Formats: sequence, C-alpha cells, structure tokens
Amino acid sequence: MGDTKESPSASLTPSGDPLLAARFSRPVLPPTYVRRPRLIERLTQGVRGPLTLVNGAAGAGKTLLVADWISTLDVPGRTAWLAVEQEDNGPGVFWTYVLETLRHHGLASPDDIGTPARPGEVDHSLLARLAARLSDGDEPVVLVLDEFDRVASSAELADELQFVLRHSDGGLRLVLVTRTEPLLPLHRYRAAGEVTDIRSADLAFRPEETAELLDRHGMDLSQDGIRALNERTGGWAAGLRLCILAAEQADQPETFLKDFEAGQSILADFLLAEVLDAQPPATQDLLLRSSILDRIHPDLANALTGRDDAETVLAGLQRANAFVESTGHSWYRIHPLFAEILRVHLRVREPGLEAELHRTAAHRLSEAGLLGEALPHAADAGDWQLAADRLVEDLAIGRLLTGLDADRLVALFARMTPDASGPAVDLVRAARELAGGAVERGIAHLTRAETELRKDGAGTSEARRFSCALLRVLAARMTGSADLAETAALEAEAARLALPADRLAQHPELPALMLTDLGSAQLWAGRFDAARTALTAAMQSDPGSATAFPRHECLSRLALLDLLLGWPGRAEQHARNAVAEAERSGLPPAARTGMARLVLAAVDLDRGDPGTARDHLDQAADSSAAPHDPLYTAALALIRARLRLAQGDPEGALHTLVDLEKPSTVVEPSPWVRERGAVAAASAHLAAGRPRAAARVFEEHPADGTSSVVAAACVQLACGAPEAAATLLDGLPAGPHDGPAITVRALLARARAAELLGDDGTAQRLVARALHQARPERLLLPFLEAGPWLRPLLRQRPQLTRGHTWLPVSLAGRPREAGPSPAEAAQNRAPVVVEDLSEREHEVLERLAQMMSTEEIAADLYLSVNTVKTHLKSIYRKLAVTRRGEAVRRARELKLLP
Repeated sequence: MGDTKESPSASLTPSGDPLLAARFSRPVLPPTYVRRPRLIERLTQGVRGPLTLVNGAAGAGKTLLVADWISTLDVPGRTAWLAVEQEDNGPGVFWTYVLETLRHHGLASPDDIGTPARPGEVDHSLLARLAARLSDGDEPVVLVLDEFDRVASSAELADELQFVLRHSDGGLRLVLVTRTEPLLPLHRYRAAGEVTDIRSADLAFRPEETAELLDRHGMDLSQDGIRALNERTGGWAAGLRLCILAAEQADQPETFLKDFEAGQSILADFLLAEVLDAQPPATQDLLLRSSILDRIHPDLANALTGRDDAETVLAGLQRANAFVESTGHSWYRIHPLFAEILRVHLRVREPGLEAELHRTAAHRLSEAGLLGEALPHAADAGDWQLAADRLVEDLAIGRLLTGLDADRLVALFARMTPDASGPAVDLVRAARELAGGAVERGIAHLTRAETELRKDGAGTSEARRFSCALLRVLAARMTGSADLAETAALEAEAARLALPADRLAQHPELPALMLTDLGSAQLWAGRFDAARTALTAAMQSDPGSATAFPRHECLSRLALLDLLLGWPGRAEQHARNAVAEAERSGLPPAARTGMARLVLAAVDLDRGDPGTARDHLDQAADSSAAPHDPLYTAALALIRARLRLAQGDPEGALHTLVDLEKPSTVVEPSPWVRERGAVAAASAHLAAGRPRAAARVFEEHPADGTSSVVAAACVQLACGAPEAAATLLDGLPAGPHDGPAITVRALLARARAAELLGDDGTAQRLVARALHQARPERLLLPFLEAGPWLRPLLRQRPQLTRGHTWLPVSLAGRPREAGPSPAEAAQNRAPVVVEDLSEREHEVLERLAQMMSTEEIAADLYLSVNTVKTHLKSIYRKLAVTRRGEAVRRARELKLLP
C-alpha cells in the first residue's frame, strides 16, 4: 500500500487525519439510474430559499437524486458537495471539511477565514468570518451536506450551522441530505415559508418510475408485476434495487418478486442469501473480512484475505452495484447496512476471526503511514501492546499531550485494559496520567517503563528512549525539578540524533513540547536566562497546528519571566502575543493556558487599574488547560493576593497566600515563589498596620533577592529604623536584568529612608529618578503603595511632577496658589476618561455608535461574542458609564467619536 501513504504536507483534519478529497465529489450516477424530473424541479425551487431538506430513510435514493439535480443546473460551479461522516461530530473536523470543500470547488478560500485547531471545538469568530465571506459573494453558494444524519444529533453543530446560514445574508443555500431531521429551528423556517421538504413519501418510486428502473436493468415485468413490486417495497429505492438485483438471478423474476417479503430481518436474509451467497466463495470471503473496515484499499483487502486480486474483485463489485462503492483514489467502502450485516454473519461463520482481522488491519495501516486509522483497529483487536507500540514507534507519543488529535487518542487509550503490559504500554499510561495532572501515577508508570528499557539494553529502540526522555522532561516540569529536566533533555537530544530525520519532520510537536517543558522547569527554578533560551527556541518552532499550544504556552511563560524581572511593558507584549497566537490558531478556551491573562492582570495592577486586572484574573481562572501547572497555580495565588491588597483587603491577601506556603510532597520549592510570597505577606501585614508581623516574615524567610530586600527595607522603615533600611538598600543585590517595576520601588524606599534621616535633597533626587524610570511603563502602583509621606512631598515640590501627566491629581496634586492645570480645567468642562481606550476598543465603540448588536460587532471585527463583551465592559468602566447609549454620548463629549 505504499502508494496510499499521505504526504506530510497534505492538508489534515483537526484530528490529524488526511483530508479525503473524495468527500468533495458528488457520486457518479450508475447506468441504471432513473432521473425523476418532478423531484429535480422541487430542488430547483427549494434553493431559491435558504434551506432544503432531502429527508428519507436509508436507501431512499436521496444522494443520487441530489447529484443528478446538480448535473442539470445551468451554473453547477456555484455548488459545493460534502459527504459528511461520523467523525465530523466534532465541530472542528466538520468545519474543516466545510471550508475545504468550498476551497475545493473554488467558492471561498479558507486562507483569511482560518481553520479549526481541535476536533471537538471551533472558534465562534471563524464562523463569523465564514458568514461574512459568504455574504459578500455575487451569487449564493449552494452547499450540499450529504448524509447529514451522521452528525444530526449534535446540537452544537446545529447551532453553528444556523449561525452561518442566518448571518450569510442570503449568500448560502443549504441542502441537507439526511435520514433524520436536524436540530435546526425548522419551525421558524417553515413558518416563514423558507424551507423546502422532500421526504420519504416524495422520494418513493411511483409505478412508472419503477417500470423505467426495471427496463434499465433489462427486466420485463407485467403491469401487475410492476404495481405489486412497487406496492410491496413502498417505492423504497434500495428495496427495489435489491429485489431487482436478486431477481436477475432467478429463473422466473416476476414470481420471485411476487414472493418477496419486506422487513428488516428479511432484508438481512435477502442480502446474505441473494447478494453475498451469489458471489463466488473467494469474493464472499473478501466481503466478510473487509466488512471490519470503514474504507477498503485493495492492498489492505489482500492482506486480510491472503490473496492478490482484491482490486479486480472490488472493481467488479462496484460495477455490479453489489453494495460496494468507490470513494476515489483506489479506496472503496461497503454500504454501511450491508457491512453491518456482514460483520454479524462473520462472527457467526468464523468466531474469533474478527479480532485477528483488526490486528492485521492495524499492522498494515500503520505501515502505510495511516496511524490514525490503525490505532482503532488495534484497540478493537484488544491488542493494546500493538496499539502502544505503534504510537511510540511512530513518534506520536507527543500527540497524546498536545495538538489536534490529543482528545481522540486519550479517549482511545482510556479503553486500555489493566492486563496490558510492556514498556510502550507504560509510556502511554505515563503520558495519559501526566497530561491529566496525576503526577505521581504518571511518574510510577514512567519509572516502570524506564526499568524495562534498561533490561532491554541495546535492544531498545531509539523511539522508546526518546519518548521516555520526553516524558521525563514533562514529569520534571510538573515536579519543578530543573536538574532532572535538563538531564532528561540531554538524553532526549541524544536519542533524537539517532532517529530518522524524515520521521522527526512529521512530528514538529516533539521539540516544541520538550523545550516548553524544559523552559518551564528552569523558570520555576529561577534559572531565568536558561528558561528564556529554551522558551524562545520553542516559540520559534514549526508554525503548524500541532505546535499551536506549545507556542501559545511559551509566549505566556516569557511574559511571566519579563514580569518577574520587572519589565511590565515587555511582559504585556508577550502576553498579548500569546492571546493573539491562541486566536490565530483557533485554540478553544479549554486549550488555552491562563498564564497570559494572569500577566496582563499583574501589569494592570502595576499601572493602577485593579478593575481591568480583576477582569483578566476572572478570564484566567476560567482556563482548564493549566490547573496542574505549578507555575500557573503559584502565579495565580500571588497575583490574586496583590489584587486583594490593592483593593484594601490585606486579610484576604494573606488568606490567598496560605496554600502557597504549604509544602508540597511532589513539587520542589521555587526560590522566586518563596521570595514573592514573602514580599506579598509582608506587604499585607504592613497594610494591616502590623509591622512586627511583617518583620517576622523576613526572619523566617531571609531576604536575598532584589524584591525581597526592598520589601524588608520597607518593613524597617515602618518599624522606625531608617538606618537599618538604608543598610539593607546599600547592600542591594541589583540584578543586571532588573526592570523598572523593581528599581522604581527600590528608589522610593531609598528616598523614604533619606527623608527620615533628614536628607531631603537626596530624597527629592531619588523620587525624581523613580518618576523618570516609571513614566515609560506608566507604573503607578509603586507610588500608591509608597505610603502617606510621598503625597506631601510631591505637592510641596510641583517641579518633581512636571511632565508626568500620567500621575493622577490625587497623588501629585498642586498647591492652591498655582491654580488649576489645563487638564484640571478640562475636567471641569467635560467628563474624564479613566484610562485611554485601546485601538480595538475604539473599533468596538465606533460600531456601538452605529447601533450594531454584540453579535454583529463580533462578526464585523472577526471576534468572538465573549471577546466583544469583554471590550464593552472595559469601555463602560473607562468612560464611567453602565449602558450603551451613555457610552456613545460620553464618547462624543470627549471627542472620541464624531
């Protein structure tokens, strides 16, 4: 099957499987097909409205009818065809195929629409962009979704489809070929006269159509015989066809058809006796053995039968309309109903054979590079060692941890039985447990795998060694051990060099995962330079969908690194890039780490904006992608404590820090977490008026970093010991990378010590330097936290605040004799904006003034509705309003709108 292997560059579904181009082509009509003008006219009339339902039982002739109708259109090029499959129940897979079929037929390009990132979810903004594109077309696009009943039970897909149909403004005409009614609001369409229904009763063959069908098969029946056959089958297309096919082999066709009895069980008997048994024994065997496959390739069928003529046999069955149809590119499939009956018959005829067939299929599909199809067969065979071996040897262990196929693989291996054993099995179990946050269980499985690999010695494959090292880096990250992570990374690199380059090229997620985990462990341990190197390298990895989450995660961690070093501007840029990466890649909310939002919250706090900080914290807390990450949990606790302190709740801040101080039996302590926790606790005690309690914090946790030394000096100042504070600050271990968020606080502490020691000139110079360093970053919080001494100093010496218009009047002030500043005079004339609106907020505000709804704004700006709501909330806060109309009026008063 070498010619069936997918190219690494081929388009993939969000599940990681190749996109099957055959699904975009309407089926070829068989020579015996009967055209029915009455139904073609109904379809032609139907697509003048938004929705057409071709709804009938299996085998009612729905698909061929619509395919024939398309061939009669004057402009068939405006029609796109998609054969829906069960796997499309995941919205990400479904919408990937919809976009691809539109591109395939030249009706829309997904390049500026985007593609879903995960099989189970699709970003709302992508649907909005698709609807906008469809609405811009000169002519409507007719989208045929064949066998839509395979996903008709998905309420989520129905809602998404309804959204696109409604917002395409007539640019989309939908034809659903289905066995069941979809979960669309059909009552609304019917009440408005906007849906055309073609049901089983309409699809049923009339006697004259049955007569034509018989004639095309070369069968001559009497009028009574035609009428009897039509009545007995109820005009059901598949029943008619089955009966005619069977009757062709009978000596007296009319007598045979007269005696035919309808019914599902009888149909099964009929299929087995008259279709299966009508084939030569070798063909019967091929059909029975191939029935375990969703799709059949001749090479695969040969492997299951031990023969070499499957291509000829399958082509013959397809030509004979014997319930085998071509799906293109040398692939075939047995009619699902027939395949189901065949599988039941296989179990009766040859008990125990089915598992062996699945095992063979797994081997062959894996060898062909179709791992996604191979693994379910290995699972159905109950051969978990084979499934695990294939996953590991194909270097696909990383796809259990990230990427578009992770959910499907996790669900597949969740079925693994307890008796399964072997190094590869333990590696898969370790990956599943670690990905789920069960660190101790994951490490136990990983340790067992390592023990087995050591026993194998030279016989162990490099793929197993590499996978083991990769998981060890992950385990080290989750336990906070930079030493173990660095050692495991070296082992992984040594194993990687021994692996084939072409196989590695198919798995760009592997180096991205390893570097992300390594950098995270180093960041936890305070090895900031090494962490930046690893995280930057991971961020620059292959830009494909398989690495979307690691790239998003690395940007978030680089943001945290800059925040810890005191560079809020850089931290904000990395955090916003992380959010943008998630949006661009279509990562669903559940797959996004909340770290970027945490950093944005901390930056907002430093700039004196606790309201926006709280909004970011709320969004971060909703993230489910990082609940077991020590970096995330520590940063969340620290920033929550800072927020509560900024809101005047020191006791709440201390309560938030309690869990952070508890020793962990799994995670190694982090030096910067310990330091920042001590700083936060001491600050809370000072805010509560307990300087001695604050001093005890540093007695238990001696200050050794810049931030903690500055905080300890502030405690000494609060205790009335400026000399001790000055001594601490004179020995300050200023790091070469310390940013203004650290140095500004240090300068203010020095200024306070100088003032208490009677050196007012030095105090003024230090405050001036602090203001100068804070201005580019708009660092307001250090001045608000400095204490009551700073306000009188600034008000008595207005020259210090000259040029610092970013400072609020409540802090800088002006002596009465100086009169109001221009900004204060303007404040008396018009409302003041609490904070400048962002560029995106301006865009939302402009559309708000145009009376656009939230959904319309989202569609126009290609944003999700939730994102628009977040922007609106921020606009209301910044304009000090609570409603849309007030926001527009206030914006016009402030000249923000014309």
